[in-house]
Amino acid sequence: MNSGVINIVSAEMAGELKLRIRFDDGTEQVVDFKPFLTASLHPEIRAWSGQERFSQFHIEFGELVWGDYELCFPLIDLYLNRIEHHQALEAAA
Repeated sequence: MNSGVINIVSAEMAGELKLRIRFDDGTEQVVDFKPFLTASLHPEIRAWSGQERFSQFHIEFGELVWGDYELCFPLIDLYLNRIEHHQALEAAA
């Protein structure tokens, strides 16, 4: 029985600020986080743009997280490989 819930089962470095992410339905994506992280105006997000700190991710409850959920992304965005940065929204916040 398929519950319709998709989880991340593994992630590994695949280049500078890139991760190869595997999902439990067999889908695999190489996601480039660099444009998002380096375009951010928020210092707490930009803090993860260094390779050493970025590589300290882990999988928790099927989600990819950094720190204590200091940085995380909607699972559907990772699954569809659609990480976008909207400076206008960030500037308004």
